Amino acid sequence: MEFDPLSRLVIISNRVSAPNGSHSGAQGGLAVALASALQENGGIWFGWSGEETDEYTGQITFTRAEGVTTATVDLEAQDVDEYYNGYANRTLWPLFHYRVDLAEYEREFAGGYKRVNVRFAETVRPLIEDGDAVWIQDYHMFPLGEELRRLGLKNRIGFFLHIPWPPRRLLSILPEAEALVRTMFAYDVIGFHTEEWLSSFVDYACHELGATLEGDILRLGERRVQVMAVPIGIDVDEFAELATSTRGRLAFRQMRDSAVGRDMIVGVDRLDYSKGLEERFLGYERFLTEHPEERKEVFLLQIAPPSRASVGSYQRIRSSLESIAGRINGAYSDVDWTPIRYVNQGYPRDVLAGIYRAAKIGLVTPLRDGMNLVAKEYVAAQNPEDPGVLILSRFAGAACQLTDAVLINPYSAEEMADAIMQALRMGRDERIERWERMMAVIRREDIAWWRRTFTNALVRTPEPA
Repeated sequence: MEFDPLSRLVIISNRVSAPNGSHSGAQGGLAVALASALQENGGIWFGWSGEETDEYTGQITFTRAEGVTTATVDLEAQDVDEYYNGYANRTLWPLFHYRVDLAEYEREFAGGYKRVNVRFAETVRPLIEDGDAVWIQDYHMFPLGEELRRLGLKNRIGFFLHIPWPPRRLLSILPEAEALVRTMFAYDVIGFHTEEWLSSFVDYACHELGATLEGDILRLGERRVQVMAVPIGIDVDEFAELATSTRGRLAFRQMRDSAVGRDMIVGVDRLDYSKGLEERFLGYERFLTEHPEERKEVFLLQIAPPSRASVGSYQRIRSSLESIAGRINGAYSDVDWTPIRYVNQGYPRDVLAGIYRAAKIGLVTPLRDGMNLVAKEYVAAQNPEDPGVLILSRFAGAACQLTDAVLINPYSAEEMADAIMQALRMGRDERIERWERMMAVIRREDIAWWRRTFTNALVRTPEPA
């Protein structure tokens, strides 16, 4: 296959995160990767500003920083309620994370989702030039490619899904499932983090829509789309440097000083039911129950900044976690020791890197996760001469790559308790061997590899059908 010259890259996502000029900010790995792609190729990053307006006008606010041009629009309150809080986060997010019990199906949600994607398409279409490649991100915008095609766009369009794709029987619960999957055939390339998610998508398309798979090309009628599994990574060297930066070292010393000789277990997760935080607390409690001799030798630091506070299921999990943490601390604390430090706020990346480096154990135990970059960041932040141990859920996308972590079933409190004990007793030589193998993986399949692998496929001239 040959490669077309790429004049520009147009990235479209629900939220836009412009470069902030400092690695100490809270900007995540995905934002850094997308900004790097624009710095390399030129182009624009379009999406919702996060702000509300009385009436949607399509007025675009342009900004430019560090070689990246962003274009954002404000949404009406009804749009935010139906498209974002509704269909995206109360319908798709729980269903795609296997939480059928939490998914809500309302026509108003589906209507708002459709309306906002139409508005996005109509607003961004004039910004797209001939030869531009369009790269759409995540579940907020499944139908956006089809809406752009309806407006006559002939450019190459790619889509990347950052969350799991559910099995066929599970997806069939969604009233609009068939229509949603059909819209995906407007894309030229679709990327997933793992072969499991890719296979689930192909299975639905083939069994429910009659599509056929030839190699990595999925065909439905006259449409053909390339499907690929390409797990997102991190900038390993950059994150390792953050751990030994001035603020990283300060955070490391603060945590070690506050630990007063105890081993720290750390968990860092957005406050979300998919992260398995309640199960994590209960697994840690099982460890305290089964190993009373270890109680004052360890503590769990759980950092869980709140998210989607207006959605009821998120309010409930926050209340539940506060209750469980309070009960465990009340039952096991002593005057000189508290088993759980539970913090509801976020921290800059360099501070987190120092915290990771100070932790004997990284506890990353989501019930279902598309990737989970915290697992990779924990590995990258470790001291090569005395690394900590990563305990990782088998149901995180990262488990496919980080096979040298201590892999567990997060639903099993016993497995979690056993894994914590195994990690505490693990010898230095084994810790170093496991860490070195995981570092080799995340260096080889880093954020630049992820970005270039996908964009190379996106701009490739397709072979004749």
